[in-house]
Amino acid sequence: MTPQPRIRIFLDSNVLTAGIVSSWGLDKATLSLCAARVCRLVLAEIVRDEVEENLLLHAERLASVDGEKLIEDYRRLIRLTNPELVPYPSQELVASSRHLIRHAADVPVLLSAMASKPDWLLTHNTKHFTKAVALRTSLRIATPAEFFRQLARLFP
Repeated sequence: MTPQPRIRIFLDSNVLTAGIVSSWGLDKATLSLCAARVCRLVLAEIVRDEVEENLLLHAERLASVDGEKLIEDYRRLIRLTNPELVPYPSQELVASSRHLIRHAADVPVLLSAMASKPDWLLTHNTKHFTKAVALRTSLRIATPAEFFRQLARLFP
């Protein structure tokens, strides 16, 4: 019997950051699926850099030992998930693709997702990553809650 291919999940920085800093929730559950290699984490370099910057800012506000643990937890997550990395899109492509999404800062994230062709793009930013954006880009965009509802339908 051939193994089923893993679901490839592209995470926006808000889901990845929340999954790392939260003690529980669907963001953390998503990361757990990736750490267990049930799903494959697709990680854009632009998302990685934003998450690392946010984690460092968050760690600075914690007690020293807690901040160090947070950073070590992130490093451990990266080792466990062995993510599929997606490089930064070119500046020219970003400039020419500005029409795809309302917020300019989201263009490189969207282009990275488009380049990697994940099964799912998970985000909490439904104000910018709209159904219209999903249609324009042929991406399946959802919140972690919507993703888990769809996943649950696989197991009647």
